[in-house]
Amino acid sequence: MLKEEVMRSTIGHTLDGQPNRILLVTIHHMLYPITVEVLHQVFSPHGFVEKIVTFQKSAGFQALIQYQGCQSAVSARTSLQGRNIYDGCCQLDIQFSNLDELQVHYNNDRSRDFTNPNLPTEQKGRSTQHPGYGDVGGMYTSEAHGARAVGFSQMANAAAIAAAFGGGLPPGISGTNDRCTVLVSNLNPDRIDEDKLFNLFSLYGNIVRIKLLRNKPDHALVQMGDGFQAELAVHFLKGAMLFGKRLEVNFSKHPNITQGADTHEYVNSNLNRFNRNAAKNYRYCCSPTKMVHLSTLPQDVTEEEIVNHLAEHGTIVNTKLFEMNGKKQALVMFETEEQATEALVSKHATSLGGSIIRISFSQLQTIRENSL
Repeated sequence: MLKEEVMRSTIGHTLDGQPNRILLVTIHHMLYPITVEVLHQVFSPHGFVEKIVTFQKSAGFQALIQYQGCQSAVSARTSLQGRNIYDGCCQLDIQFSNLDELQVHYNNDRSRDFTNPNLPTEQKGRSTQHPGYGDVGGMYTSEAHGARAVGFSQMANAAAIAAAFGGGLPPGISGTNDRCTVLVSNLNPDRIDEDKLFNLFSLYGNIVRIKLLRNKPDHALVQMGDGFQAELAVHFLKGAMLFGKRLEVNFSKHPNITQGADTHEYVNSNLNRFNRNAAKNYRYCCSPTKMVHLSTLPQDVTEEEIVNHLAEHGTIVNTKLFEMNGKKQALVMFETEEQATEALVSKHATSLGGSIIRISFSQLQTIRENSL
């Protein structure tokens, strides 16, 4: 009801109208979903924000921001017009609204009355949003795609996943897991180590620390950056073959791994893949495949050098060296998924021709000359 009411009210907004305490904000190039709480963090430094309402229109994602006073709205528009919420995306287009007062009926991730915290989260009879608004508040949900409420501390990753998968989540991923630590068993203790586990699990999220269990040499604990990333790792790696063993990957009963002499720390590693381009990295998440993708290669690298670097891990069926955005990259197809996985865990972040190379699984089924 609120959405329809506000959408009707916004028809006829004038561009750059007279200053008003209510702003009409349009988000352009929205790679990440924007919640009420994100908008509040962006706009509240300019004055007390009383109410926020968000909605989707033909112009795209829009929001109405109501300040306590007109001067705050003027200040916000002057400072924020044309700025990006996130680097390179979510650009703010801000106009003065011609509305006098916003009517907010529910406090949730789509609308909020900061002057009345006692409003319900949803109409009776409908599923409510998670009630636990923390210090920074807000929940990210995507009801249309079956994703349930996720804590704001994970919102950036939730948004990146949603952006990567077209607004939803991959099949089999609930988006509700909050357990960050994963138990990996049936490892080959003679060939596995912490760095190899890092190379594999870092495909699905940032790694905090890893511990090989000395009393169970074929077991290890891997602490991921958050519950989303742990769920991706469990989903995509369960049953994967590595060093002749079929991996068992499950959530651990331990919420985290206690730092100690027998743990390897990766929280500050510059090899963690999700500190930058998170949406792109989520988009590439998949179960192990026969094909690996190599990047950050030296500009003068040859296919022969790439084959020689990886050949010890299995039979290479095909390769392709190509250039994208001025940078050399390669596809290498192995005979089996296990061979490709071994090559990835053993040679990701190794030096080839003076460059530290990156390896990930490719979802391409075959190598064609015109496939890229």
